[in-house]
Amino acid sequence: MNQILKNTVVAMTLCATLFAPSSFAASSTQQNPTSVQMGADLVIARPVQLAATLVGVVFFVASLPFTVMGDNVDQAAKALVADPARATFARCLGCTH
Repeated sequence: MNQILKNTVVAMTLCATLFAPSSFAASSTQQNPTSVQMGADLVIARPVQLAATLVGVVFFVASLPFTVMGDNVDQAAKALVADPARATFARCLGCTH
């Protein structure tokens, strides 16, 4: 079972690196994405962005003692958690900005 999970992750990563650039090559101001762009966003980009959000949460919590001492908690929270979460959950499906 563990080998199947590893193979799945490798396959998803390969698909993301091969297909994502072409699906997002359209103009960044496009507001009427095609069904292919929506599908690529749903299957490839959103899971990657969700993972980035979760990793950002882990990094934010790990860096919290240092950001408190440096008085930049808001900046770290925005960069590590809020921006990836906004890209994952708040933008329209298939939109590139």
